Amino acid sequence: MKRLPLNRELIEDRLRFIEQSVESLERYQSVDLAEYMKNPDNFRIAYYDLYTALEAVLDIGAHILSRIPGQKPQSYKDIPQLLAANKLLPRNFAEKKLVEMAGYRNRMTHFYHRIDAKEIHHLIKLCLSDFLKFSRYIGKIIKDPPKFGFPV
Repeated sequence: MKRLPLNRELIEDRLRFIEQSVESLERYQSVDLAEYMKNPDNFRIAYYDLYTALEAVLDIGAHILSRIPGQKPQSYKDIPQLLAANKLLPRNFAEKKLVEMAGYRNRMTHFYHRIDAKEIHHLIKLCLSDFLKFSRYIGKIIKDPPKFGFPV
């Protein structure tokens, strides 16, 4: 069976999406809810940036897993769990933070009509550092890819 290398260009591209989304969302971290709610565009911008960052996280995870034989996730929540099981991410971070992110991505996709500006504002205050932490872990993987499942 031929082993495929990680597509560094794809991963770096998705990492840029995360970085750009986080930079855009950071403008709202110091803004209180009342100020944030004054402009309806804030919600639309924040929603898009949060969704884009979540998609990029899951795209990266799915790509890495696609290079490891037998590691095919059945759902988005499986992606962080399989990354942890393969010791590519710390289990605690993957199972607590990333599984939650995957669930929120699903919520944004299927129940978008139930998400309001207040909820997005709250998430911005809580989770931006998790995106940066994920990016650091992935940066280590692409600098020194594990040997199993990847070409030697």
